[in-house]
Amino acid sequence: MQAQAQPQAASRRMSPAQRTRRPGIAEASWLHTREASTCVPPPPRSGAGTMWFIRDGCGITCAVITWFLVLYAEFVVVGLAFLALASHAKAMCTDPGAVPKGNATKEFIESLQLKPGQVVYKCPKCCSIKPDRAHHCSVCKRCIKKMDHHCPWVNNCVGENNQKYFVLFTMYIALISFHALLMAAFHFVFCFEEDWKKCSSFSPPATVVLLILLCFEGLLFLIFTAVMFGTQVHSICSDETGIEQLKKEERRWAKRSKWTWMNMKVVFGHPFSIAWLSPFASPDHGKADLYQYIV
Repeated sequence: MQAQAQPQAASRRMSPAQRTRRPGIAEASWLHTREASTCVPPPPRSGAGTMWFIRDGCGITCAVITWFLVLYAEFVVVGLAFLALASHAKAMCTDPGAVPKGNATKEFIESLQLKPGQVVYKCPKCCSIKPDRAHHCSVCKRCIKKMDHHCPWVNNCVGENNQKYFVLFTMYIALISFHALLMAAFHFVFCFEEDWKKCSSFSPPATVVLLILLCFEGLLFLIFTAVMFGTQVHSICSDETGIEQLKKEERRWAKRSKWTWMNMKVVFGHPFSIAWLSPFASPDHGKADLYQYIV
């Protein structure tokens, strides 16, 4: 009697929730055992360094787009800077069209086989026969064919042989400056909307000062190089150098038919191709009618 009373007393001490939970636990355990018996065992892992890759079409497409955008941004930032530096180096180290110094000798003039009454001009500063549309540069101390101006930024004259590289240099610097302005604006908006500590490793005042300096530098060089690029293109299209425009020299050279496109070919090469944008491609004049300097 006493042994039978103990289970009944234990049963009475259990709460209703405990009495209803026990069958549920037993049933869940039975279902888990039944479902596990139908599962296929996973393949053995070859090691911790096994590559993980999900074969999902949408995910793969988004991943490819991400790589493309990152590489494109890298090209814009690094590629434009590389092209700008290459254009600057070519404009600085290329002979702009210097006339041979000291060639105003009697033997050289006789070798020109001048016609009766034809006049040649001698430069008294470098003692050379001065071709038509050539000017003497006091910095280079040489007469330069089709000289536009002497640019201290490239430490060289801009003339017949290196005008293409100077135009590319101004164009790429203008593009880099414009890109820097856009990135500075986006960064400022991001920092303004988010926590300043998350968008920069500098303090908020230092970040604002750096962004302002970057915007000032980008805007300054954008305006300067864009104006230079525009004036150079206009000079090429009008077939009139900067010195000729400044001195208002009388046009003694023949004006071309379809002058705009032909003058572009004279500077950048013939025919039109992607090589016009490359500082590594020397202008291939091809069938373009080059300037015949009259002496």
